[in-house]
Amino acid sequence: MGEAWTALALTLKVAGWATGINLVLGVGVGYALSRWRFPGRDVLDAVLTLPMVMPPTVLGYYLLVVIGSQGVVGAWLLQNFGIRLIFTWQAAVIAATIVAFPLVFKAARAAFENVDPQCEDAARTLGLGEWSLFLRVSLPLAWRGILAGLLLAFARALGEFGATLMVAGSIAGQTQTLSIAVYEAVQAGQDDTANFLVMVTSLVCMAVLLSAGRLVPGRVAARS
Repeated sequence: MGEAWTALALTLKVAGWATGINLVLGVGVGYALSRWRFPGRDVLDAVLTLPMVMPPTVLGYYLLVVIGSQGVVGAWLLQNFGIRLIFTWQAAVIAATIVAFPLVFKAARAAFENVDPQCEDAARTLGLGEWSLFLRVSLPLAWRGILAGLLLAFARALGEFGATLMVAGSIAGQTQTLSIAVYEAVQAGQDDTANFLVMVTSLVCMAVLLSAGRLVPGRVAARS
């Protein structure tokens, strides 16, 4: 069971980092697309949403092309800084971040679009700049939707398998996350370990989904 707890700790670490990165990227991009109008905005939205519907193995292949030792970014990092991303927990974070990004981005964009424009206009008449307007008006009014998206992204990062396996592998204690550990336990016939890992994963995901479900109705009620 020691390896199971190690896999759980690593999974929480990877999911935590992925969620934190998506908090910055997803909220920033969601806010930008909710406010700016420019040619090709719908195309950009579709591209950013692709990881939600793209097969994880395909996404993993693209990541190998980019961050692999022979990839565009991976080769540059290795040659200039001696940094090898492939088969590390950082590669697992990158995979989880990209897979979970659309959940934060779409939730943040919808939340910002539902902010009453009159509140923002009133703040502008009082002399607030755009940055202050974002921090003091838009973000506080949209926080429930954003938090719901973050919780869903955390749950998605917890269960990521395909892309993570391709770029991080299954190195026990280093890159073996919960979902990969379940697969390895089943393949090895370790039913007790597999049952324990499945139970832990199911309980965590259920708690996250219940928390996210409580936030969304609250946001709707607050607007009515």
